[in-house]
Amino acid sequence: MRNKRLQVWLPLILSLCMVAGMFIGYRIKGNMPNKGIFFVERQKPVQEVLDLIQRKYVDNENLDSLGNLAIQAILQGLDPHSIYLPVQELKEANEDLQGVFYGIGVEFNIINDTTNVLNVLPEGPSEKAGLLTGDKIIKVGDSLIAGNSTSAETLKKLLRGPRGAKVTISILRNNELQSITITRGAIPLFSLDAAYMVNDTIGYIRLNKFSETTYREFMQGMEKLQAKGMTSLIFDLRDNGGGILTEATNIADEFLDGNKLITYTECVNSPRREYFCDKEGIFEKGQLIVLANEGTASASEVIIGALQDYDRAIIVGRRTFGKGLVQEQYELSDGSGLRLTVARYFTPLGRGIQKSYNKGRDAYSKDLINRFTNGEMTSSDSIKHSEMKEYVTGKGKILYAGEGITPYVFVPYDTLIFDKNVMKILMSGMLNEFVYRNYLQNKKQFDAFKNPAEFNKSYKVDDSTFSRLITMAKRDSIQLSLTNPTEKSQISRQIKSLMARQIWRKEGFFEVNNAHDDVVKKAIELLQPQKEKISKNNRK
Repeated sequence: MRNKRLQVWLPLILSLCMVAGMFIGYRIKGNMPNKGIFFVERQKPVQEVLDLIQRKYVDNENLDSLGNLAIQAILQGLDPHSIYLPVQELKEANEDLQGVFYGIGVEFNIINDTTNVLNVLPEGPSEKAGLLTGDKIIKVGDSLIAGNSTSAETLKKLLRGPRGAKVTISILRNNELQSITITRGAIPLFSLDAAYMVNDTIGYIRLNKFSETTYREFMQGMEKLQAKGMTSLIFDLRDNGGGILTEATNIADEFLDGNKLITYTECVNSPRREYFCDKEGIFEKGQLIVLANEGTASASEVIIGALQDYDRAIIVGRRTFGKGLVQEQYELSDGSGLRLTVARYFTPLGRGIQKSYNKGRDAYSKDLINRFTNGEMTSSDSIKHSEMKEYVTGKGKILYAGEGITPYVFVPYDTLIFDKNVMKILMSGMLNEFVYRNYLQNKKQFDAFKNPAEFNKSYKVDDSTFSRLITMAKRDSIQLSLTNPTEKSQISRQIKSLMARQIWRKEGFFEVNNAHDDVVKKAIELLQPQKEKISKNNRK
């Protein structure tokens, strides 16, 4: 009897519940900022379009690809440094910032469709497994990589993998095929290219980026040089495109005393953030020169701006890139990422560094080309500042904001490298191949040199070497006569520098190349004691 009564009243009860629910939902909807149907938020037009394409379009389309295009189109309306990173690009970007990836630890070059091992990382996975410079990699696992136009990117993917995972490679050594099994390990992506003594008192350090390991590498380099008697430092930030801001401020702190302001950031969505010195620095008193050029950007400019504002260093070289925007990286749900500009940074005096991007991304990307065409790369008189407000340092030096940082001492671009034949053999990669083959053919001779300094002093590129280079160039339809002294000098310098890199990697390259580098030579000249300069002038 009770069940029958419930069946009679149940429809009425359900109807009342539905009406009450609709009434409450309507009242809530009226108080919501974005009105929709009950509790369902209205879709944005971008998502609506993608949904319609998925349901109605005549052909099947990859919505992920279309979504990526939509994101990139949105970002085109923002600044040039807010970018979307697909999954693989985000992975590589994270590895670069972390300063490590997992692989087998070799440098390679693809010559005549065959992968040649250029260098083996000391104490790395490949060295432990017995791989040698000069080996030719034929297979990685079951994948044949020789004679089938395998790209460098494909090869990188095959050689890299999870830490501890094994990979078997087939190599050709002395015309014999061998198999080697390598256990992948952590491979460092060093920020520090070189740290060496130029002479008894002047040290040189070069950084290529600011990753999670940069400050530690920098401190190790500084301690090594101070132990060798360094009292003056050439700090090379040329072509350093930046990276992690706190790594840069930590390094700036090592040069500045007290609790000085290093930089500050501002934006509309968060309060001003300031970065101060908070420790005793390793090099607060010694003579300091910082090298900069058009490739010096972002976090590098933070350091240079602070040192210039406090008259702590002499900046030598050419105007920096002009990137005064701070990005934060966000990982999206599909594993891709977004680097979004969230603030602008300023030097201690309040100078903004960011160059204008009001004319669009295309014009922005051509800025460096324009510097060549308007003569700025060869004459300091051609440098223009978009913001002409003057900032005055404690020692009375006048500085400007906008368009990067202008050095105190200008050194023009070395245009001799633009010799037609020099450019051809550099751009084609032929010179790299020549140096590699020359090293293998004369390995005992080159391995006899104890260090880059001895090599730079004693090794001369002889006529026999030039003759072999001319023969190889003909193979690639490049006519080298080497009768022009300038051309011959430039090629000789390149051969020596690349050979030093082959033997001692980046540190060897920079130590040998810097001996002929006009910017480094100017820095050394500025660091010479005054009495030495007077003595030299009297001898002229």
